[in-house]
Amino acid sequence: MFVKKGDKVRVIAGKDKGTEAVVLKALPKVNKVVVEGVAIVKKHQKPNNENPQGAIVEVEAPIHASNVQVLDKNGVAGRVGYKFVDGKKVRYNKKSGEVLD
Repeated sequence: MFVKKGDKVRVIAGKDKGTEAVVLKALPKVNKVVVEGVAIVKKHQKPNNENPQGAIVEVEAPIHASNVQVLDKNGVAGRVGYKFVDGKKVRYNKKSGEVLD
């Protein structure tokens, strides 16, 4: 999977298209990512100690990894490639050539 937790990404498809935010969680088994402030859904919570009446909370839903592009340090969005630098495999931005890791 080309996206990791903590990467700054730009959403390129869906209702939040154009949003730039940080990846909170990567779900490689289903090829999805949870992005901060993107795909907000309302979830009903059962009553508990914090909310004796129950509550409706807003949480980020996972979106497909193909709907995001990783940004490099300069804010350039591009596809991710892999190459070996000093015997170590690293990710790099194919558009700018800058190493991401």
